[in-house]
Amino acid sequence: MKITSAEFVTTAIDPAGWPREGLPEAAFLGRSNVGKSSLINCLVGRKSLARTSSTPGRTRALNFFRVNGQWMFADLPGYGYANVSKEMRKGWQKLVEQYLQERKELRVAVLILDLRRPAGDDERDLIGWLSGQGLPFLLVATKADKLSRSQRQKAQAELAHGLGTRPDQIALFSARTREGREELCRRLLEGMGEKAG
Repeated sequence: MKITSAEFVTTAIDPAGWPREGLPEAAFLGRSNVGKSSLINCLVGRKSLARTSSTPGRTRALNFFRVNGQWMFADLPGYGYANVSKEMRKGWQKLVEQYLQERKELRVAVLILDLRRPAGDDERDLIGWLSGQGLPFLLVATKADKLSRSQRQKAQAELAHGLGTRPDQIALFSARTREGREELCRRLLEGMGEKAG
């Protein structure tokens, strides 16, 4: 997957703001501090297309990016960050669930995890919810460069066990070294019904 162009399209706080272009879409979701924006930036080869923040939980709307003029990437609000009000968390959950349920262009969801952290109830619930919706999803563990080879294998196995899946179903990724980028691009293309070129 060679990405030659990537551009910000819009920020949406409700369905009225969703793009109407009809392009196949991939949604990126994960905890607020999991490295979601860094992963998107690495995928598209841009340093600051998706905004990163030192303050977890900053993204409070859906951000859409047009890639190669052929696909749309949707950066969903992070979840699981404790330092926000319950009302705000409820609002984010409603926004995300509405998007995942109603967006006809959505082809695949990318659930991003931190390889160094065990899976929690949020992740397990989300996987169950996505499965219940019949929505294809990819599992990606970021920050792989922070661990040694043997540590990675152990962490990947523990993460898989916590999620009730197999280790090989979790792709390892590092935005810093670009490790796993090509594999994730290939899986993304397949998820959106495209052939890898």
